[in-house]
Amino acid sequence: MMRGGGWGRYWHGAEDKPKLQVSRRLLFRVLQYARPYWLHIAGMLLTITVGALLGLISPLIFREIIDVALPQKDIPKLNALALGLVIIPLIRSGVRIVQRKLNVTIGEGVIYDLRVALYRHLQQMSLRFFTNTRTGELMSRLNNDVVGAQNAISNTIVAFVTNVITVAATMAIMLALEWRLTLVGVIIFPCFIFIVRRLGARLQKLVRAQMTHNAQMNAMMNETLNISGALLVKLFGRIDAEVRQFAGRAADVRDAGIKRSVMGMQVSTLIGLASFIGTALVYWVGGLMAIEGTFTIGMIVAFAVYLERLYFPLEALTNAPIDFAQSIVSFERVFEVIDLPLEIREKRQAIHLEMIEGELEFANVSFRYQISDAQLLSDVERIGRFASVDATRSGEPGRRRNSAPRAAAAHQAREIALENISFRIEPGQLVALVGPSGAGKTTLTYLIPRLYDPAAGRITLDGNDLRDLTLSTMAQNIGMVTQETYLFHDTIRTNLLYAKPDASQAELKAAARVAHIHEFIMGLSEGYDSIVGERGYRLSGGEKQRMAIARVVLKDPRILVLDEATSHLDSQSEALIQDALSQIMRGRTSIVIAHRLSTILAADKILVLNRGAIVEQGTHTELLNHDGLYARLYETQFSQQRELA
Repeated sequence: MMRGGGWGRYWHGAEDKPKLQVSRRLLFRVLQYARPYWLHIAGMLLTITVGALLGLISPLIFREIIDVALPQKDIPKLNALALGLVIIPLIRSGVRIVQRKLNVTIGEGVIYDLRVALYRHLQQMSLRFFTNTRTGELMSRLNNDVVGAQNAISNTIVAFVTNVITVAATMAIMLALEWRLTLVGVIIFPCFIFIVRRLGARLQKLVRAQMTHNAQMNAMMNETLNISGALLVKLFGRIDAEVRQFAGRAADVRDAGIKRSVMGMQVSTLIGLASFIGTALVYWVGGLMAIEGTFTIGMIVAFAVYLERLYFPLEALTNAPIDFAQSIVSFERVFEVIDLPLEIREKRQAIHLEMIEGELEFANVSFRYQISDAQLLSDVERIGRFASVDATRSGEPGRRRNSAPRAAAAHQAREIALENISFRIEPGQLVALVGPSGAGKTTLTYLIPRLYDPAAGRITLDGNDLRDLTLSTMAQNIGMVTQETYLFHDTIRTNLLYAKPDASQAELKAAARVAHIHEFIMGLSEGYDSIVGERGYRLSGGEKQRMAIARVVLKDPRILVLDEATSHLDSQSEALIQDALSQIMRGRTSIVIAHRLSTILAADKILVLNRGAIVEQGTHTELLNHDGLYARLYETQFSQQRELA
């Protein structure tokens, strides 16, 4: 069952999420990504410690100036202490620069490692995963969640360590100087912790809400600002409606941002108030002690400075568990993708075939599109546009199969996409696949390059089970031309070289000539360096299909899998494509989803599919004589072509 594909799905909001928890296993796994940078981490810890200690010297200098240099009118000492107040910040700034460099090196290194690991794993996922997952969700994992994971290591953890060292060192010096005044300074802080924690929890909810609204707004932009979405909006006159929809979601982001800022200011105000009250107590109690002669004015000033440097790290530490859990959840979302099981796996001792003969055999192959929750990403929060409508495909679970042959031709909805498919293709043969729309023809072709694995049965290539071969064997020896041609937003040259990166210009031109696209390319102002546009939208349907054919010709595979759909093309483009296909199929094992009578007549074998099963197979003449489904399809689908011929 497809999940997350419909606009009408409503998902639980952030407030319904369980409380974030950080497990030891998750922490250990996070630390594994930091392990390659242990020298940088050690250096950063050293700079943090040095920076914290340097920050504790200035208050002592203030005390010496007030208690010693000024009363004794010791100008040389005053000059030296004043110089120290300049030199120490300079040294501390240099230490901070080194610390920042180390920090960035670790953070960017981790983000690189995570992105590469995530991208590699996604590339290894089967086609089934991508048909059940929205592109925007994958982009969110690769961008937002990876950056959040980097923040956990380079900011949250670093801030935690820095604050711990600062608090420990500051408290140690304050207690060593005067323990009673230290207690006076920090006694007010616990009174504010409860209030700050309550506000912090509310602030956390606001942050989550803002992230949720941002995700919804970004998802809408992703759907409506690509070329296909923009075209759909314009064709249906939905510009004003989409703008209103976007304005509403942008308003949610705006309102959440305002609430978050106000709440953040309230927290900062309370911390500042605690600092002011604590400082006032130190000056008051310290002043009384100074009047009694048990304390010096310089000591009071030093304590006030230490107190200011103590409060903010303490406040940060009280919220550290919340901050850390929020940051570490990004790692959870990244690991969720990396831990998704690979449906299409390559065995450790897989066989690699450099050259193949091209013999293919399906033996009792069955396949279904159903996918388990363990193979999908977790639910994300999003709001639908309209009432709930689940997008379904042929193979929707829960539909009762209709066994009546003639009724089956009316629709192809079913649970099992392919059932007990068996046939054999000799090297160099041309096999045509025919049948009603949704009968399973495209699904069958997707099993050949192992875009999917069958649920039952086996597919062999030159006698070897596809699951026993390396994935590169299939990639090198099988070429596909699908009905929907995909081109990168790049030059014609780059799109063609995708099949063979080391191809020469002569090879490019030769492949383009076979596909009858060379003359068109040379007619463009930039020739082979012309940009094709997003998804190749600057080219017509026929031009894109001929580009796809040229790309396959350049690859020079032993097995060709073709969708010969040409109904949307003009007669000239169709004739050119048919001629190009006939040239590249010569001497190769070819499996063609046939829409042309000429291809069917040239086929060595015709497989007739209906409701996921092969109901007839044979030559054109044999199937006509059988007077079954093929004969009916021939009369309805190919009669016009026969008359034109």
